[in-house]
Amino acid sequence: MALASAATHADAEAQTTTGDRLPPSIAALTSMRHLATPITNEERIARLEKARRLMAGVKLDAVLLTGGTSLTYFTGLRWGTSERLMALVLPVRGEPFVVCPAFEVDRLSEQLPQSPLRHVDIRAWQENESPYQRVGQALRERGIASGRLGIEETVRFVFADGIAKANPSLTLTSATPVTASCRMIKDAHEIELLRVACRATLACYGALFGALQPGMTEATARSLVAAGYDRLGFRGSVSVQVDKYTALPHGSAEPQTLHTDSIVMVDDGCVAEGYQSDLTRTFVLGTATDKMKRVFDIVSAAQRAALAAARPGVTLASVDAAARKVIVDAGFGPGFTFFTHRLGHGLGMDMHEWPYLVEHNMHGWDSPVLQPGMVFSNEPGIYIPGEFGIRLEDDMVITENGAELLTPPSRSIERPFEA
Repeated sequence: MALASAATHADAEAQTTTGDRLPPSIAALTSMRHLATPITNEERIARLEKARRLMAGVKLDAVLLTGGTSLTYFTGLRWGTSERLMALVLPVRGEPFVVCPAFEVDRLSEQLPQSPLRHVDIRAWQENESPYQRVGQALRERGIASGRLGIEETVRFVFADGIAKANPSLTLTSATPVTASCRMIKDAHEIELLRVACRATLACYGALFGALQPGMTEATARSLVAAGYDRLGFRGSVSVQVDKYTALPHGSAEPQTLHTDSIVMVDDGCVAEGYQSDLTRTFVLGTATDKMKRVFDIVSAAQRAALAAARPGVTLASVDAAARKVIVDAGFGPGFTFFTHRLGHGLGMDMHEWPYLVEHNMHGWDSPVLQPGMVFSNEPGIYIPGEFGIRLEDDMVITENGAELLTPPSRSIERPFEA
């Protein structure tokens, strides 16, 4: 709701900042919403069954999820987090159950008929009762009195700690080998949703490029992107950085104004049926300097090198190394001196998720090699403090024989959206 309201407000702001109508390139955008088909309950049931197979393989007796992306991935339920425990527990065998605050049961029941859990066992707890004891009791009834309970990585420590103290015979451990192994391999439907989101983002960026004028602020540029996503039918956001601020990989909050020959970096994406795009385009609003053109060409070559290196069976680190070598060999090294971040991150329902294209993977859990169906950002960059930065980011899927970008890459710093 808040995002939709923000987009409407931004649309109005863009109209007031550009006259009584949107710029033609933004106004020409039309809805792509019909291209995104929702995930079905049949698909979610298959995900739950896959999770159970993986649980058996890593000897987990049950997995606990609280509100967040993994809960939505497996069930379609959308639930925030608070100090009160609402959790789904999926045993490796037997029926799942939900532990829920008693006063929230009606709200939960509104969502359950649209989920694969429409007849799930609900264990309600009152404000003066322990939800952690409810978890233990339901597990014992399913024959899990002293087993291994996997905790999804975003579960708050207070919840895991409370469960452990109330149920000392349980062994709590990470559920990431299950949840990550499910979510990081995308099926054809998920890849198509990611492709739609990427296409929408590229269309929005192209429309923005056609609307930018010297004298505009980055805030106006952001409002134009919001208006563009509103017309395309998706929720989205954008970071817009100008001139010296493009040398900061995640930008600056400082107010910025575009000038003739400004270098501009736009980054972020939109959401199609829960699946995120993440694209960056860096371009010049006019004529680029020779140095800018040279850096652009180096970054473009690094992106191509990473794409060529990415294929099933290779390590995560080797793809980062392929791009980094191009940049270092061109004089922008060593190591992370100018290319200051990893090459890329996994992409799906979260904009950043497992695994990560870098020498040391994160979250204490490693996927040793690339596999078909993984989707990553491919985003090399060179950042020259006080001058400018250039990052080119497209999203790529690992195929049976190599890798494929979900969007055409940027070919020119002055004409970034030409084929």
